[in-house]
Amino acid sequence: MQGAPVTPAPSSSTWLRRLPILVILGAALVGAVVLRDDLSFEALARHRDELLAYRDAHYLWSVLVFLAAYVAIVGLSLPGGTIATLTGGFLFDLFPGVLYNVLGAGTGAVLIFLAARSGFGEALSRKLEGAGGRAARLQSGLRENEWSVLFLMRLVPLVPFFLANLIPALVGTSLWRFAVSTFLGIIPGALVFTSVGAGLGEVFARDEAPDLGILFTPPVLLPLLGLAALAALPMLLRAVRRMR
Repeated sequence: MQGAPVTPAPSSSTWLRRLPILVILGAALVGAVVLRDDLSFEALARHRDELLAYRDAHYLWSVLVFLAAYVAIVGLSLPGGTIATLTGGFLFDLFPGVLYNVLGAGTGAVLIFLAARSGFGEALSRKLEGAGGRAARLQSGLRENEWSVLFLMRLVPLVPFFLANLIPALVGTSLWRFAVSTFLGIIPGALVFTSVGAGLGEVFARDEAPDLGILFTPPVLLPLLGLAALAALPMLLRAVRRMR
């Protein structure tokens, strides 16, 4: 009687390719427990005077340190992404704060994408293509509407940021399309939260917390939904042509 085929053990080169994404997952788990209180609004409020003093004394270094910290927070999926965006506005105002926020968040997202694609994405994408059936049809549909789906994941905050970086890597999205849709797609949200951060001085003076619910007010939400509808338009037109 013939036994089941034995799956070969992953080679050392395979483990090396998987190491970055495994490190990211491990850092995310540890950070969720250890850094939850250190990367919070309360921590920013406590250290605001020190941060402003360092920025005034060493502006260039403050920009570089901020960018490195933001890339690390996003790239390692640590808690505090929203606080980092607020900090960018608080330290550097709406502009160039929004530029630094987009650069930090986008770079961190690209690092996660590359780590996931190298570790599991390329192999999984090939398996989906070879498996056929519903999984292959889903992958084909995503690729056919790739630009629309990528922009929708960035413009409509229904998909967690971490998953929005993983999913494209697992279905075979190209680095170019992922990077372009990420850097452009996060600009509207970054503008909103950077502007909130730019007004934190007055919030601190009143000993209050910022109102992050501003994202769901009509003046902010309606333009975001309009951009999302524009991103989805090619996908809808393609579906209408098929129905006809």
